[in-house]
Amino acid sequence: MVQIVVATSFDELVSVQGAWEALSKQIFPRHPFASYQWCRSWWESYRRGRDFIEDRLRVFLVQRDGEIIGIAPMMLTLRPAWGPLRMRELQFIGADTNVTEIRGPICRPGDLEAVVAALRDYLDARSSEWDWIQWRGLHDVDERSERIRSSLKLEDVSNISNYYLPLPTSWAEFHSALPRNIKESIRKCYRYLDRDHISFEFRAVSSPTEIESAVEEFLSLHQQRSKAENTVHHLNIFRTNAAKNFLRSYAGAASKVGAIFVFQIKIGGQTVAARLAIKIDDVLYLYYSGYDLNYRKYSIMTTLLTEILKWSFDNGVRIANLSTGTDVSKTRWRPEMISLLNGYQVSSTWRARILYRSMALARRWRTKLRFGSVAVNVGQIGLTYSAIPLEAI
Repeated sequence: MVQIVVATSFDELVSVQGAWEALSKQIFPRHPFASYQWCRSWWESYRRGRDFIEDRLRVFLVQRDGEIIGIAPMMLTLRPAWGPLRMRELQFIGADTNVTEIRGPICRPGDLEAVVAALRDYLDARSSEWDWIQWRGLHDVDERSERIRSSLKLEDVSNISNYYLPLPTSWAEFHSALPRNIKESIRKCYRYLDRDHISFEFRAVSSPTEIESAVEEFLSLHQQRSKAENTVHHLNIFRTNAAKNFLRSYAGAASKVGAIFVFQIKIGGQTVAARLAIKIDDVLYLYYSGYDLNYRKYSIMTTLLTEILKWSFDNGVRIANLSTGTDVSKTRWRPEMISLLNGYQVSSTWRARILYRSMALARRWRTKLRFGSVAVNVGQIGLTYSAIPLEAI
């Protein structure tokens, strides 16, 4: 028998933290965004409770014969927080501007169809309590994906790609199988430094006593990278106070169990490149990075990634997750890829259909209201579907 238990506060979830973490490690390829610590830190940093918008925690525990087989860490977002015309969206924790790269149900891949079916039946029976559900992170790998998509009647479907590198037993074996252009890039990035008689130190910072200052250095370098011109533009993901506070909170907690690393290239005692990474057993999730623009001509980020991969072989890493998004910095390494399905399930009520169509139109038009020099995102007055700025949708 499958049952659904709903938690409306994290205090109710302390007793299932172990089961949550065990399930999060069953996801393939593993990523940190499904962990209990990530979701709890996110909720404490990002939860909104204002007149125009309010988030209410809804964590669904899917149990079969008393065993938790799936968790859906979600929240009911109300816009505005009151009144007969408020819009009610059920979405996964992590509705931010690219800080949380993957969201979705937490379960073993083989249980995904059963978990989604149980959630669908439970929520369909309560369709008067929500207007639409934002489904995310459904593995789009076989015929089960089409059955899930059809059973949910998803609209505005999209996919994201997650790239990862299965690592062999040694750096030499890995390097020998790389494409010629990657080998040449690696050779050049070291040669450029040698040519100018520049030596560097590679560091993997993870201790609680060092992580705080390392995160602050990362934030500074990440901001610098966002200002780079004549290259692929990278957003400053951590530009808001909420994003900074979340990262500091999560890093502090993760460092206590050795789960987070700030990889650094230091030159003359100064950190000139940094990349955040989260380690989950034998998987290393390579998160955001930053660098000193003065060292861009040395391909310093290629040097840093190469050093991280070398470190991985010495530290029991078997999969290097290159994160989501399709760009040459990932695809040139010839990684494996898994596709994740996103879409919207709209309640069958006429009210929900009208509200959703309005929201879909707003997303497509990327509407902004402008008053003088101040740009106001539609989401600030309750007309968009999530916390993501419209230009990022």
